[in-house]
Parts: sequence; C-alpha cells; structure tokens
Amino acid sequence: MLHVQNTLTGKKELFTPIHPGKVNMYVCGMTVYDYCHIGHARVLVVFDVISRYLRKIYGDKNVTYVRNITDIDDKIIARAIENGEDIGTLTHRFIQAMHEDADALGVKRPDIEPRATEHIDEILTMIHTLIDKGFAYQADNGDVYYQVDEFKTYGQLAKKNLDELQSGSRVEVEQAKRNPMDFVLWKMAKEGEPSWDSHWGKGRPGWHIECSAMSTQCLGDHFDIHGGGLDLKFPHHENEIAQSEGCTGHKFVNYWIHNGFVRVDDEKMSKSLGNFFIIREVLESYAPEVIRYFILNSHYMSALNYSDENLDKAKASLTTLYQSLLDIHTAETDQVILDEASDYSQRFIKAMDDDFNTPMAIAVLFDMSHDLNRLKESDPEKAIMLAEQMQKLAQLLGLLENNAQQFLQGNGVEGGLSDDAINTLIEQRATAKQEKNWSECDRIRDVLDEEDILLEDTAEGTRWRRK
Repeated sequence: MLHVQNTLTGKKELFTPIHPGKVNMYVCGMTVYDYCHIGHARVLVVFDVISRYLRKIYGDKNVTYVRNITDIDDKIIARAIENGEDIGTLTHRFIQAMHEDADALGVKRPDIEPRATEHIDEILTMIHTLIDKGFAYQADNGDVYYQVDEFKTYGQLAKKNLDELQSGSRVEVEQAKRNPMDFVLWKMAKEGEPSWDSHWGKGRPGWHIECSAMSTQCLGDHFDIHGGGLDLKFPHHENEIAQSEGCTGHKFVNYWIHNGFVRVDDEKMSKSLGNFFIIREVLESYAPEVIRYFILNSHYMSALNYSDENLDKAKASLTTLYQSLLDIHTAETDQVILDEASDYSQRFIKAMDDDFNTPMAIAVLFDMSHDLNRLKESDPEKAIMLAEQMQKLAQLLGLLENNAQQFLQGNGVEGGLSDDAINTLIEQRATAKQEKNWSECDRIRDVLDEEDILLEDTAEGTRWRRK
C-alpha cells in the first residue's frame, strides 16, 4: 500500500484518494522565459515517475496529471523587453524548447497542460470572490492584494505563524499594503506591458493566483496531490492554499509532495556562481537515460548533488544494467505482463510504495542484473523471462527503454568518433586479422582505445561500446 511523505502534515501517510480508484495531481511547471536547467529536469523526472507509478496502481485512465505553464509574469516581460521581441514569440519558443528537453529525458506529457494566459476569466472570478469574502482588497495604487491577516491558518504549510514568517522573510515593502506579507493578485498595467480588462482596470494576474485558478479549473476545488520543487513551498504554495481555501471555504489539497534542491559540487546552483547548467548542454555529454538515472538514484526529497563525477558514476551503473541485457532477445516490453508475484517485483513494489523510494527500486534491478548474468549460460530461457521482467519494472522508472547495444554505443550522444567511423575501423581490423597482420590489429585497437572505444570479440563477431 502506497505511503507518501506529506509536507502539509510532516508525516509519511497512507495514500487514500478522495474518489476511490481515481487520482488527481497538479504540479507547478515552468515559467517559460529561458531554457530549462537541471533543477527543472529533476521536477520533470520525479513527477513523471510518480505519475507512472500511480498509473500502475490505479490504471492509466484513472490518473489525471496536470502540469501548468506560466506564460505571463515579471521575468517573462523583462526578458521580452531585453530581447526586443513579442512576449508570445518568446514564450512559444521556450515552451517548444521545454517540450524538446522533456521528451529527450523520456518524460511523458501530462494529461493537461494549462497556460496562465488561457485562464484569465477564472483568475478574475476567483479574485472577485476573494474580495467579496473579505480576503482581498484593492489598494491605493490600484493593485489588488490578498489580506493574509484574514486567513487564520496562513503558514500551515511552512509550519510557522504569521509573525514568524514576517520576521524571518524578506518581503516587498509597499505603503499600499495593509500588511507587509500581503501579496498581489492583480497588477495594474504599465505602459507597454500585456494587459487584460478587469473590474479594477487594465492589468495582469499575480503569479500565485494563476496556479490556484488553473488547478481548481482542471481538477476541482479539492484534489489529491499538489507537487513541485521545495523552493515553491513558501511563499508560492502557502499562498495557493490561502487563495484557494479562502475562495472555496474547504480544503484545497490532501497531499503536498516536494522534491529537494539540486546542488552543484555541494554548492547551491545559481547563475551568479557560474554553476548553472541547462538540460540541453548536459545532453551534449551524457545520454538522456544517464541523466534520468542520476536523478532517480537519490530519493526525491534529498538534496541532489550535480557533478561530472556523479554523472560518470550514473553512466557506469546504467552501463552495468544494459550489459546484462546483451545477447538476450526479449519481446517488446509493452507485450510483457509483469509477474507481480515474483520476489523481485514484490521488493520493487515495496520500495516504490515507501514514498517512491527509487534508489531501493534501482537496487532490485541490480539484483536482477546479477542473476541475469549467471543465467545466460545455465538457463537461457529463464534468462529471457528475467530480462523481460527487469525491463518491465525499469519501465516504471523510465529506464532500460533503449536497445542495449545502441545504448552502449553511445545512443546519439555528441562527441568522439562517429558510429560509421568506428565500424569502418573495426572492418579494417577484421581484414588485418584475416591477413594475420597483428601489428595493424593492435594499431587499430589502440586508435579506438584512445577514442574511449572498447572492443569485445565474440563468436558472432566484434562489437563495441563507448567507455
């Protein structure tokens, strides 16, 4: 039975859907003004795995996964002005880039992907309701603010009261606010900025209200899971609770799930420190599955330390798993039925049921890999069955979805000798062997070795892989 760590209660709890047999999940997505970085990769991969596992339990059609796109906010406006381009052009380009990065990482598209600019009517309706109920007000500067004093449980997610939050946070001080912690719901338009008509004048939504409106529009006023990065817990998710519950009068979300931060060489990742890595740059050096394995080999709640050394370790580990699948001709994995009664499956499921413990689940794959290597010669038929089950379990993590030989040969990662060049050298080496020109054989092997290409001579011929 699935248990999840609920940020709202601070406890690991049995997961019980609001509607038996059906799950609704909303995850805060990208603000599309730049390319996605490795921190975004973690959010994409973590909640992709959570979605995959929920679908395994409840069935594909009984899970609704919503991941929004923020396509209007201060950063987007500033970047468009800096670039001298239209905001729609800017956001379209980076939405496309985000999809390319997510697809490369094997992240399945969410069921619904709402955009803030497509939900202005819902945002305005929610703000009207909050004003009518006394939770919001229009200030002298024309902006509309949420009045945190009126929401008595404000701070429940951060587990601090309003006084503690006010003293411990840097808040934007504006004379127009009644309380420094009040946050904007509707901003009056500035010259040259995009705007929409409203009861309070032309303007645009604040960031926090966008997610409240999109999530409730897509999933209803009360749903099962809300997720995102730990950096969003306060104030963004705290403000979502205040807005949504203030508007509807009842509980917003049952389970809050937050993934941990990404650090770079044990330092906080930031542009100012020069340790900021975008996904497409990392993909030039590492195969997508290596990045995915690297992310999943740590529990989603823990800090993830990004470094070349750790990515190299991930590549070596994933290579070990793929090597065990060599010389085994399995059926397509979508045609294989998972044997949930096997010891491997039960241990894998037990790990995933324990708050999506992917490192423990991966450890089960290594046990299967070890046994698979042993069975290849002693019991080939059993080896095929075990390999199929191993791939079927790994599929829940989005791993081992490539052809083993193709993965070991680099799987399209840029750099080094091309596949054609390598195959040509191997053919030349085969000719030299036939002619018993051993010095030429050694020379070619040395050339390939310098290019980090390993050769393996088998009864079927010579095959190769990248180190």
